[in-house]
Amino acid sequence: MSEPVDWLPDGTPYNPRFGDRYRSENGGLDQARRVFLHGCGLPAAWAGQAQWRILETGFGFGLNFLVTWAAWRADPARPTLLHFASTEAWPVSACDLLRATSVHPELAPLAQELHRQWWGLLPGVHRLRFDDGRVLLTLYVGDTQALLRQQQGLTVDSVYLDGFSPRCNPEIWSPHTLKAVARCCRRGTRLATWTIARAVRDALAQCGFEVTRVPGVPPKRDNLQALYAPRWEPRRAEAVPQPVPPGPCIVVGGGIAGAAVAASLARRGWQVQVLDQALEPAAGASGLPAGVFAPHVSPDDSVLSRLSRSGVRATLQQAAWRLREGVDWSPCDVLEHRTDGTPGLGAGWSDGPGRDWSEPAPLQALADAQLPPATAACWHHQAGWIRPARLAAALLAEPGIRWQGGCRVARLQPHGPDLWQALDAQGRVLAEAPTVVLAAGAGSLELLEHRWPLQPVRGQVSWDVHAGQAAPLVPTPVNGHGNLVPCFPLGDSPDGPHAWVMGSTFERGVDALPPSPADQQVAHAANQAKLQALLPQLAPQLQLAFTSGQVRSWAAVRCTAPDRLPIVGPVDAQALPGLWACTAMGARGLTLALLCGELLAARLQGEPLPLDAKLAKALGAERLAS
Repeated sequence: MSEPVDWLPDGTPYNPRFGDRYRSENGGLDQARRVFLHGCGLPAAWAGQAQWRILETGFGFGLNFLVTWAAWRADPARPTLLHFASTEAWPVSACDLLRATSVHPELAPLAQELHRQWWGLLPGVHRLRFDDGRVLLTLYVGDTQALLRQQQGLTVDSVYLDGFSPRCNPEIWSPHTLKAVARCCRRGTRLATWTIARAVRDALAQCGFEVTRVPGVPPKRDNLQALYAPRWEPRRAEAVPQPVPPGPCIVVGGGIAGAAVAASLARRGWQVQVLDQALEPAAGASGLPAGVFAPHVSPDDSVLSRLSRSGVRATLQQAAWRLREGVDWSPCDVLEHRTDGTPGLGAGWSDGPGRDWSEPAPLQALADAQLPPATAACWHHQAGWIRPARLAAALLAEPGIRWQGGCRVARLQPHGPDLWQALDAQGRVLAEAPTVVLAAGAGSLELLEHRWPLQPVRGQVSWDVHAGQAAPLVPTPVNGHGNLVPCFPLGDSPDGPHAWVMGSTFERGVDALPPSPADQQVAHAANQAKLQALLPQLAPQLQLAFTSGQVRSWAAVRCTAPDRLPIVGPVDAQALPGLWACTAMGARGLTLALLCGELLAARLQGEPLPLDAKLAKALGAERLAS
């Protein structure tokens, strides 16, 4: 459930849990600007920087974020990227958030944008993106101390301390919490807060801050400002890689993974050269006619389940910026038929923010699919279909990216202390740069000289064009054991011919392309069987397409790691500095690739990560070391 808010007669929001008013409505705008923004020396401090990272304790209604975002927008010397990371143990509802911020007309457009993304805030880390991904809000939902301690390597430039009063909520001001905040600071990080409580001043000093009382914002006489300048050398829990500033970069691979990495880096000011052996982008596994993106669910909310939610949010956000709804993609609901009979969702999942994501399939959705009411099935609200090649092309259109097709990279080699070269089969240099990202899918095996136990997996789908104005089998895509996109446009108009696609097969260890006619027939039979399991009453409607021999085939080779999770990060930071990978998406590229591109860019540049640090670690190449 969202945090209950009581609205006092004067319109001030009040939190009954802590017995305190929300500070943002007690001189809110003036406090946000003078205490926090100006108290941290902003916007002057961020002028001309590539990025600026702010940490806030206590998001509340987001007024400090909105004021900071507005100042960033208005500043011609603003950094390329603004990171705003904030903790919140008890998120308010979207309606209350909009009500609290709508009293400030100058912030109304920004508040509306925040309101649109304020959904599904389960405990954990959520990345919200604004201004085409140049303003990044990272919400840590849960206990401030615990979450900050988990984010290894998080380093910030400014800190806003803005929880409820120390009297009402002592935990967020405790020495242990402030120590967790200090671990996120670099020398010179500035901190600001409205409280002058002695215990807070003492704890900050003990954590290495130089604390100063300054004139306050009425009705308070004084506020606090502080500078992180410990007399000792701060000890880090683990070695933090040195951030790499924007510069030239080679991305090998022009599918969804490579395009996602290229776009994420280009938005940050990198000059990216994308090399691919095909003449056009998305000629490999990303050339699927259409596919489904949806969250993975499991009773224990596994690593893949949590990862997939972060991935779906990233896909929804970037597709909405770049693609035409109804032509290139559709953020429609998706029905998941649990053909093995497992429930998928854990107990209580449908309460509160979990229901924004998924719930047991409603009776009407089962009826539309002609499935019995007792069918084990989930209904995913944040899901849909997408045409991958359209997405890849849109990503590669980001300024700062140069596409170079018809370039088969046969080998990567270091050249000198800080340069990599991409060579063709004759040993000619195709490109060189200090940083290389390998995003070649199944081609990664050869370029990595088989250093990781990656497995090629050939997948084949069956598809065909709808005859005339034939209605799709079901209103929305269906997934489970395989998936069906029942209707998507083939061209550039929603009024043109439409098609359906069903698949895919998983032929592990097979990389032969194109498949033989006999292999195609075997794949059609397998996809037909999957369709029969997904929609037993409706599958006969496509029987003629399969049996007539007119159904079409599409095939490509993907690759997977042994644990079926992507690989994102440096290949070997010590032995091969500058060589990174974003590969092994398997069958989940549409769900995970955009998130992985952002994760790789964040790790390269030393930014706050777009997902929980434990999940990021689960994707690192270190797990594959023999």
